[in-house]
Amino acid sequence: MLRSLVLATLATAAGTAGWGPLPPLPLLSGPETLTVTVEKSGYPAADGTFELTCDGRAEGNHPAAEDACKRLEQLAKEGADPFKSVPQDALCTQVYGGSALAHVTGTWQGRKVDARFSRANGCEIDRWANLEPVLPIVRG
Repeated sequence: MLRSLVLATLATAAGTAGWGPLPPLPLLSGPETLTVTVEKSGYPAADGTFELTCDGRAEGNHPAAEDACKRLEQLAKEGADPFKSVPQDALCTQVYGGSALAHVTGTWQGRKVDARFSRANGCEIDRWANLEPVLPIVRG
């Protein structure tokens, strides 16, 4: 209890001494490993199940592994969650981007991923494009 009180006091003192807030602690996690399954893209080379591991270097049979890992790193630095679903109440343009579907599972930023992607409307098209080249570049 005393230790918690001392740590809280030090944190408060640091914040009021002009140092600003303490930076967040980094997440301790293993390699980022994703399985990306794509179907109905209209491009036979883009369809299939691909493994992607980003752990200092890109590994797996993903066709754009190095660029995909760079994109994931960029999204992590931005604090973005590219696997988050489109909110139910989102207003989306009714533009059809094609029949491509993707399912991404695995681990990213220490969190479990189980996300589905389509190109059914403007919001879903933007969500897909945000994750390229983890997801293949396809146009409807």
